[in-house]
Amino acid sequence: MSHLGVVEDTLFVPMLGRIYASEHCPNILYDQKALELKKKLPSGLPEQDGQSQYTLLASAARSANMDRFIRAFLERRPDGVIVQLGCGLETAYFRCDNGRSRWYAVDLPHVVEYRRELLPEPERETYLAGDAFAEDWIRQIRADVPDAPILVTAGGLFHYFEESKVVGLLRMLTGFGERMLTGFGERMLTGFGEIEVVFDALSKSGVAMMQKKYMKQMGHGDAQMFFYVDSASELAGKIGSGVRVLAEEPYYRHIPRTGLKLSTKISMSVSDRFWMVKMIHLAAE
Repeated sequence: MSHLGVVEDTLFVPMLGRIYASEHCPNILYDQKALELKKKLPSGLPEQDGQSQYTLLASAARSANMDRFIRAFLERRPDGVIVQLGCGLETAYFRCDNGRSRWYAVDLPHVVEYRRELLPEPERETYLAGDAFAEDWIRQIRADVPDAPILVTAGGLFHYFEESKVVGLLRMLTGFGERMLTGFGERMLTGFGEIEVVFDALSKSGVAMMQKKYMKQMGHGDAQMFFYVDSASELAGKIGSGVRVLAEEPYYRHIPRTGLKLSTKISMSVSDRFWMVKMIHLAAE
């Protein structure tokens, strides 16, 4: 098995959450591929029993939220391209593929190596090894699909990096646009074409709570978090004047809560009430 560092090792946390949801809360998320991979995961991972239902479902909720944005994008743009930054062991391709879209999964070389061992590349998903914050991956994708609209997802990725690094990436993807006239009016295209970005983000208080309580529960108390978003519009302003906020919504707004433990329901309600975690969808105007 490839050596994984502290931050990269957190890639198993979402998989455990998806397995738990599929086995116990399939109304939130059902992931057949995750269930198939369960026996292939390495021993010594943090046990589900050591986590609360809330922390397990927080990971599953991220995938459920991303699935919703991906499906909506592919309904609008059925020939669009899905790019998963910091893909880890995400299996969204098997849940959301429409039979014609192109998919790319981007992560660090040793993570991609391990992903290939566990989950060989499917028919229309390409694995790219590299730095999510460099231009190499988007240049390679644009060489393959010069004109296709792209949805970039970054699930659970940005928390671990400084704001300047995240803003630099978002500016690269959504900034420096040129306008073109379409049948639907004027649309802004970036230097890399038409791109939308969806990601989850913690508020400042959410980062403090995660560091103090939940990361320790998941067995990753050493992983440091830096990036937070209290206002998507303020973040958009830091990226550039041509960036539009398409969505900013509480993390659990669309997550069914029937049958969940009372403590889980309370934690989800508190998180949403104070916008401690949110989903953000950006695009260049």
